[in-house]
Amino acid sequence: MNPILEQEFIRQVEVNQNIIHKICRLYTSDEHAHKDLFQEISIQLWKAYPKFRGDSKFTTWAYRVALNTAISLYRKKGRTIATVEFNATIHKFKYDEYNFEEEEQLKILYLAVQQLNDIEKALVYMYLEDKDYTEISETLGISEVNARVKMNRIKTKLKKIINP
Repeated sequence: MNPILEQEFIRQVEVNQNIIHKICRLYTSDEHAHKDLFQEISIQLWKAYPKFRGDSKFTTWAYRVALNTAISLYRKKGRTIATVEFNATIHKFKYDEYNFEEEEQLKILYLAVQQLNDIEKALVYMYLEDKDYTEISETLGISEVNARVKMNRIKTKLKKIINP
């Protein structure tokens, strides 16, 4: 990869790493797994970046790569992440430690969200990030109407989980 493209990748990941952290938070239950998933998502973003054409926003593309990585790695319980050789560029961006203490107030919501299936988790995450239904539907590969219907059903489901 050329140096300019590499620098742009590093900048984009640094600016948007909260996307990765939040997806990791949804799909992992401890700090070690969170860091492993963050690294795996970073590797997948790095591998896929040369193919990023800019047809969508970087954040939309990164959501899709991160969600697909998280879903595929954590679909089966107990699956471990295999280590791979990769370019040292991934280590060039500044990794901000995820502050689990700040998330304590959301613990109940996260516990409820953990009980949802993979697609429902992704939809809730993007909804909480104030993504519009157009971007949600584009990222998840479903229609906008389907995204709205699913979100309403998920809200009802979460209410039942939190307040049985």
